[in-house]
Amino acid sequence: MKIVSVDFGDSHTGIAACDKLEMIATPVCIIDEKRFEVCADKVADKIKELGAELAVVGNPINMNGTRGPRSEKCCEFAELLRARLDIPVEMWDERSSTVTAHEIMNELNKRGKKRKAVIDSAAAAIILESYLAYRRNRNV
Repeated sequence: MKIVSVDFGDSHTGIAACDKLEMIATPVCIIDEKRFEVCADKVADKIKELGAELAVVGNPINMNGTRGPRSEKCCEFAELLRARLDIPVEMWDERSSTVTAHEIMNELNKRGKKRKAVIDSAAAAIILESYLAYRRNRNV
């Protein structure tokens, strides 16, 4: 199944997708948009363009398991996507995905502008990798 993940941000929203066999998550792009509704439109258009059958939105749950303002905003964003798409939109716990993406960028020695250009889509790929591992373990 073609799955697309979204790492929603106030200014930059990362998009990643997997192959039909759900083996590899690949960063796709970053959508630079600060306006909430316009961002949802652009993300929905990209999801449709990629031919996704499922969208996964990262949910930044607090480390203690509670939902804070950031999680609430991501849930609102997922609702906007649900209204714009004819496919399921799921939330996925993305605790530390951006931190992990930064660690990977450090390992690859990507700094400055190069890092900024890919960090959000790399975080989306990390979210999707985690979701795919869950699906494999559950035989979904």
